[in-house]
Amino acid sequence: MKPVCLVIGAGAGIGGNVGKRFARGGYHAVLCRRSDEDGLRTLVESIEAEGGSASGVLLNAAEPDSIEDRIRAVETDIGPIEVLVFNLGAQIGDRALQDTSYKAFELGWRLATFALFRAASAICPLMEARGTGTILVTSATAAVRGNAGQHSHAAAMGGRRMLCQTLNAEFSSKGIHVAHVLIDGAVDAPDTLGKMLGPERFQQLRESRGQEHDGLMLPAKMAETYFHLAQQHRSAWTHEIDLRAFSDRPWWNH
Repeated sequence: MKPVCLVIGAGAGIGGNVGKRFARGGYHAVLCRRSDEDGLRTLVESIEAEGGSASGVLLNAAEPDSIEDRIRAVETDIGPIEVLVFNLGAQIGDRALQDTSYKAFELGWRLATFALFRAASAICPLMEARGTGTILVTSATAAVRGNAGQHSHAAAMGGRRMLCQTLNAEFSSKGIHVAHVLIDGAVDAPDTLGKMLGPERFQQLRESRGQEHDGLMLPAKMAETYFHLAQQHRSAWTHEIDLRAFSDRPWWNH
């Protein structure tokens, strides 16, 4: 039986590429995304075409019990989840305080913080019983620095970071490795940054900063870090790491 890597938030950017990397590393990748069933099927087929093992399912993390039910189904039907990659985004764009509705603010928290809490509540007891497991959590610059217009995102991601720390405080000594992966910069991902900017502006950004310039983070290269984190020996675990392109200033310098 192959070890299982469950990716919650497996789009065409970080999540999908992380799933591919774990499949190449011998895992069965269970890929979950909210929409685009055709894109999900294509992702699974691309993994299988490389000789990997994968399955995909649509998952709306905002729905009650959706995450919990999926974790139970994977554990029952496929096998024990050795690695959980929590890659849900919660960016609603720059909005002034008066333009940020209660509903929009709460949605950021539900996706970034509460959904991670739900996932941890479902998987940590199972991993604790086995004495091993890894939870890799994608985060953002907003987790450590609040900017104008980022009321929802900064509050939600700051909560995500603190939740990772509290999970580590309780479960690290029980064999569960929780790593907070802070993405400090723009990612060359069509279904996140591409959707926010629109096709024309995204292509302009790729031509000016990405491609041969290496100024946009490449999801396939980022996936190598996620895979490495899951293979670390427990005597030298990384609990927080930040990734950025070589040409970007780090979050603490601007």
